[in-house]
Amino acid sequence: MSIVASPEALIEAVEASDDAITATLTDGRTISVPLDWSWRLFDATPAERRNFRIIGSGQGVHWPDIDEDISLHGMLHGIRAIRPPK
Repeated sequence: MSIVASPEALIEAVEASDDAITATLTDGRTISVPLDWSWRLFDATPAERRNFRIIGSGQGVHWPDIDEDISLHGMLHGIRAIRPPK
C-alpha cells in the first residue's frame, strides 16, 4: 500500500496590505513579513498589490503589474529584496 502525501506547506492565499505581505499556507499556518521586504510592492498601488497569482503550485506569488515574485522559501527564511542603487 502506498500513500502519497506532501509534507511541504504551500501558499493557498495571499494578501499585500499597506503594512505586510501575509500568506495562508496549506498546513493551516498564516505567515507574514513587512511590506517593505519587497520594495516593488511597497511602491505599488493597492490595485497593483491585489493583482497577483500563486505560482509553482503554491511555492510563490507573482505580481504581473510590477513584475515581482516572492517565494514561500524567502518568506520563511527572511530573504528580503534589496532595492538597487539609483
